[in-house]
Amino acid sequence: MIVFSNALLALTLLSVLLSLASHRLVALVKIMAFQGIVVSLVPLFLGHHMTMGSILMLQVMILIKGFLIPGLIYVAVKKIKIRREIEPIIGYHASLFAGLIFIVVSTFIADRIHGSLHGGQVLLLITAITTLASGLFLLMARYKAITQVIGYLMMENGIYLFGTALAKQTHTQYIVEFGVLLDLLVGIMIMGIVLNNINSTFDDVDTALLGQLKD
Repeated sequence: MIVFSNALLALTLLSVLLSLASHRLVALVKIMAFQGIVVSLVPLFLGHHMTMGSILMLQVMILIKGFLIPGLIYVAVKKIKIRREIEPIIGYHASLFAGLIFIVVSTFIADRIHGSLHGGQVLLLITAITTLASGLFLLMARYKAITQVIGYLMMENGIYLFGTALAKQTHTQYIVEFGVLLDLLVGIMIMGIVLNNINSTFDDVDTALLGQLKD
């Protein structure tokens, strides 16, 4: 079980690095869909006691994080006809380097609190910190509103992994996560409306253009 969980966490870290280096929005959405599925499967292989309710919630998480939310973002990308982020605030090579730094820093932080965690959860905490930090970085380092929303989604995946590492009761973790996902789902729907209005006004979805709005 631990081997499978480590493989899933390694795939999550790989998806984080790929998302930081990706400039095509459709590819970025697909990466986040993959990450959502992998992250949702992690608790299944950690040796936690899984009840029927927990398994049902796990399936709901996979559906929402891996299909529903990425699907809504994909529809928004196709609707506004924006294929890539041309001029990010921080370049893609620098973003990838930042992702590697996040992994190193996360390893240091996890090592400092190693005593409060089980051995199998150290890599989980490293992945959680890296995913959360990379999502925040993506949120601040890109101009396009869609990319910023994907950064927020990545942060949510990091929070989910944090809950998996620290929660003593699995069902409690899923209750909290489900509440966060409902807020995120509403945010994605609002994002679709806002993106459509920004695109129709400016013919782009660069959030820097919002500074041109006046009373």
